[in-house]
Amino acid sequence: MVVEMNRWMCSYMRMDRINNGLIRDLVKVAPIEDKIKEARLRWFDHVKRRSADAPVKRCERINIRECKRKRGRPKKNLNEMIREELKVVG
Repeated sequence: MVVEMNRWMCSYMRMDRINNGLIRDLVKVAPIEDKIKEARLRWFDHVKRRSADAPVKRCERINIRECKRKRGRPKKNLNEMIREELKVVG
């Protein structure tokens, strides 16, 4: 939906077959991945400022390794994702 609005702003139609990345560059909109990372880090900062007895903080202490998972590569937990994003941001 957002890309369609950006196309409309640039007066392009889908039939013009212009790449979404090019439309985003023309409108100067940040990539979705960056917006997701930004929101995740903002939420992480919010959680860190909460008191130790807050329900959100208790969820942070749950040991995920004890859970039974399906075969294949294990999904990343919140701490791993935050650690990687903080490395990128510095």
